[in-house]
Amino acid sequence: MAHKPDEPLTLTVHNMPSFDANRAEDAAKTRRGRWMMLGLLLVCAAPVIASYFTYYVVRPEGKRNYGELITPQRPIPALVVTDAQGVQHPLTHWKDQWLLISVADGACDAACQQHLYWQRQLRETLGKEKDRLDWVWLRTGSTAPSAELKAATEKAEVLAVDAAALALWLEPAPGQRLEDHLYLVDPIGNWMMRFPAQPDLKQVKRDLDRLLRASAFWDTAGRLPKAVSGGSQ
Repeated sequence: MAHKPDEPLTLTVHNMPSFDANRAEDAAKTRRGRWMMLGLLLVCAAPVIASYFTYYVVRPEGKRNYGELITPQRPIPALVVTDAQGVQHPLTHWKDQWLLISVADGACDAACQQHLYWQRQLRETLGKEKDRLDWVWLRTGSTAPSAELKAATEKAEVLAVDAAALALWLEPAPGQRLEDHLYLVDPIGNWMMRFPAQPDLKQVKRDLDRLLRASAFWDTAGRLPKAVSGGSQ
């Protein structure tokens, strides 16, 4: 058997992968795009941040709010509610407006009727700004409102809601019931204020005036097309 002569050891040199200039340029564009998107979000959020800073921090003449601020604010949950026409919607449809809310059973006792009257009066006293605020009755229980009550709340947003589910969002002050308060939700959809039971309406009006004034440059009357507006005209 023939013996093969020893062969010299050979080395194979593999080229290193070349730097992909196009890939680097794409990555740079992606980073720039992200920074631009962040900047755009900050620009869009600036009016909201400024208005809340004005109300919560820069308090004219050192005056404090009358209603209790909710911290942290609680966004509207996707509860399914039924409007006065019997149509179901998620509660989030009622965003994009200030909401002054009361809660009561459909039978609506004297306290309930008092709250509804206060809501209507407070909204009317806002004058030309009233279309930026809806008065909302979150109706619990299975009792349907009377014909007289339906007529009296024609301009309200009357929404039937499950009481147990609602209690996971709104909360009364210690020692009070959910039905004892008026609640305020901002146009972004956050529950942000709770007024005391048996409130001083002049103080409530002052809070509403200041909030509407502070948010005037980013909040306008009406909702986006996707939302439903039942009786806020």
